[in-house]
Amino acid sequence: MKKVGGLLGVVIVLAIGYYIYKVQVQNLPGGGAPPKETIDVVGVKNDLLAIAQAERMYLASHGSYATLDQLQQDGSLAFATANRRGYNYAASVDDGQHFTITAAPADPAKSGWPTLAIDESMQITQQ
Repeated sequence: MKKVGGLLGVVIVLAIGYYIYKVQVQNLPGGGAPPKETIDVVGVKNDLLAIAQAERMYLASHGSYATLDQLQQDGSLAFATANRRGYNYAASVDDGQHFTITAAPADPAKSGWPTLAIDESMQITQQ
């Protein structure tokens, strides 16, 4: 009888542990998105931060923000902004004093994925 009670106790503890694990996994960032989407979106966010940092460096040396082509010509941006990770990057520069970089899904397989943007505040927003 003691063995059955001990075994029952172990099963109950395992069930509670599984429930806690399941709840924690559901609360992870990404809202339960597939792993490939989560990985690519994190990569796109890193790209946006790198582009925004390049914009800041360009502003410091030239006195205004730049387009993506200008950043590439200047050597501040080392990667292509067309179809990178299935996203296309576009820059909007207002009077050289404000910028917004937008990353939109270009791959038809990623049509439901988020469009991300960053501006001079260095805050990434999801659209």
